[in-house]
Amino acid sequence: MSNAVFVAGAGIISAIGNNVAENLHALETGTPGMSKITLLDSAHKETLPVAEVKRTNEQLAAITGLPAHITRTALLSLVAAKEAINDANINIQGLRTGFISANSVGGMDKTENFYAQFLSDKNAGRLRNVINHECGRPAEIVADALGIKHFVTTISTACSSSANAIFLGARMIRQNMLDVVIAGGVDALTKFTLNGFNSLMILDNEFCKPFDENRKGLNLGEGAGYIVMVSEKVAATLKTKMYCTLSGWCNANDAYHQTASSPGGTGSLLAMKGALQKAGLSANDIDYINLHGTGTQNNDIAEGTAISTLFAPRYPKMSSTKSFTGHTLGASGGVEAVFSALSVKHGLIYPNLRFHTQMKELSFAPETKFLKEQSIKHVMSNSFGFGGNCSSLIFSGV
Repeated sequence: MSNAVFVAGAGIISAIGNNVAENLHALETGTPGMSKITLLDSAHKETLPVAEVKRTNEQLAAITGLPAHITRTALLSLVAAKEAINDANINIQGLRTGFISANSVGGMDKTENFYAQFLSDKNAGRLRNVINHECGRPAEIVADALGIKHFVTTISTACSSSANAIFLGARMIRQNMLDVVIAGGVDALTKFTLNGFNSLMILDNEFCKPFDENRKGLNLGEGAGYIVMVSEKVAATLKTKMYCTLSGWCNANDAYHQTASSPGGTGSLLAMKGALQKAGLSANDIDYINLHGTGTQNNDIAEGTAISTLFAPRYPKMSSTKSFTGHTLGASGGVEAVFSALSVKHGLIYPNLRFHTQMKELSFAPETKFLKEQSIKHVMSNSFGFGGNCSSLIFSGV
């Protein structure tokens, strides 16, 4: 037996679909998830597009069996995690199973409502909207609903959170601490997040255009994405065909700034190089990169510079699927891990929507067409967060 970590299942809910099939259809047809704000109570409803999941809390509650008053973060998380387990067709009873989830907002969506009511009237507001505020509660709620008790934890490292959750799970499988791990992440849109990013002046008032010379910023999104990882021993017992393996991973930090990436992409470069080394691969082995690609001036030049340093002159195909889903923050690594696993399994390359003008600093451009039946053996997925916390994952064919 080797210490390979297999991806056995995937689940996702995002602004472009309520499950894997719907997300793939949107990616193929070039249908973005951004629109005017409809569910979030925000002063920016008419000015800042976001990528909302197209289901209310009541609709999500009906699907999950959780009460509608529970935090939206937990509702989204359970939808995607359930799909991933069902997709893997695995019975986790009797197996050492972990649930490692990531997020950045916890139950803030409910706390915001309570706070506004309480300020106006100290007898107003429901305490049930406060008790699930802290960042770890969504994972605990979902783990209880799934019956997972062996290992449950939350990772919160800004936009690299889900990627870090995934490779923590892979490490625990490799070290024979767990047999199965459902890993990824979730985030729901909140007023605090939207206002905070707006104060940084990095939101685009139009649909974002990552890696375009005329990019103006990002669009915030929400959603959840999880993969089911299993040991080789468990994989051999399953009837479903494995998606791929998680062959490489690395986390690095450039310690440059609280919110900005270093101009030279130091952290990005270290993460990508480390993931290649872990996988025993060279840069020439990568067939597709799912870019972090937020659409901000700083991020795209930093990531692009790092890619140029590592891959020039032979660049793999690459694109930012945030041009579809928006930037789902703590969920982004999980959402894009699902897309990356699907890319390996089905030979898919996703388009980078709204790319028109080459960035003058870079010698490569993202892919603009949806491509099928590609020969894809290795996919790199980048997730680079605030505080310089940068992570890269590599998914490889089986």
